[in-house]
Amino acid sequence: MSKINEETAVKTDLKTIGMIIAAAGFAVYMYIGMTNTINTLETRLQLMEADLLKKADQIPVDKEQFFLLESLAEDTEKQQQLLDENLHVKVMLEAAREDIEKLKKDVEKLKDATRDIKFSNGNGNGH
Repeated sequence: MSKINEETAVKTDLKTIGMIIAAAGFAVYMYIGMTNTINTLETRLQLMEADLLKKADQIPVDKEQFFLLESLAEDTEKQQQLLDENLHVKVMLEAAREDIEKLKKDVEKLKDATRDIKFSNGNGNGH
């Protein structure tokens, strides 16, 4: 049995050494490329997360607009209630107008009946 040590001679051709060097170089190139791609993706992810957090925060203008919208919604609700009440009042006024017209006609009938009574009693001399 032979022992392998520093002085052991190894014979190989240049083609094999070149292939070993090329394989090692290719492996290093691929490692550097993958590392670079991973770093780029991590940077993009961090930037996107920062943008999302920034956009999720409400700036004062957004808060003010939210309060204005809330106030407008309350005002609209109050106006709708008033409108509904006014419609009810309109219906009531229409019914009252019809009652007044009926009362006018009834008063005219009563006046006519009173005149007829006066004339039939002989008091039709106009006094």
